[in-house]
Amino acid sequence: MQIILFGSPGVGKGTQAKILSSKLNIPHISTGDILRQAVKDKTPLGIEAQKIMDKGNLVPDEVMFGIIKETLQKPECKKGFILDGYPRSRAQAVSLDKMFEELNFGSVCLLAITADEEELVKRLANRRACRVCHNIFSYSDIKDTDTCPSCGAKNSFYLRDDDTEKVIRHRMEVYKSNTAPVLEYYQKLDKVIFINGDAPVEQVTLNILSALDKKMKKQAATSA
Repeated sequence: MQIILFGSPGVGKGTQAKILSSKLNIPHISTGDILRQAVKDKTPLGIEAQKIMDKGNLVPDEVMFGIIKETLQKPECKKGFILDGYPRSRAQAVSLDKMFEELNFGSVCLLAITADEEELVKRLANRRACRVCHNIFSYSDIKDTDTCPSCGAKNSFYLRDDDTEKVIRHRMEVYKSNTAPVLEYYQKLDKVIFINGDAPVEQVTLNILSALDKKMKKQAATSA
């Protein structure tokens, strides 16, 4: 199963990606992570990306696309993968679809996790990061707010700029305006699975696995 993970900030993509990667035994491919790895490994594309970033510029689509293609061609991706953070535009979706055809990936679906926007704003505004280990926590779930449960640092929690309400709402608007065409593109191809992310984490996972199973059976019946 080749999965494109989709959802607005705070909807729980990272949490579900880790769980699904373990349960389905397929890699979670975060575009941010593979970009950093390419730079660290000094691959040709990684070196090119580093030069661009050193100038303070964003990595262009063609470079990021190349890094994604290199990653998807690795042996660990043969059984499937969870792609997180790409595509972010219709043009990227079209190019990615052509790549999937070239690589003979025939069971691609876009997993769109949705949730109430006001609930997401509250969830993100409730997050706190640790200045020492940089892990992020739900502040209301921390028993001892003076001590980081991950590294034990004292009085290290702070509110990131990205988690202020004004910035959160702006991120939501950017997400909606940029990604609506991507959803529309995959809906026309009948490749979208919508999952309600308002439920508890365990239930969201069960709903995802059930929906993926139905999708696979439908695809198998169609190709039979």
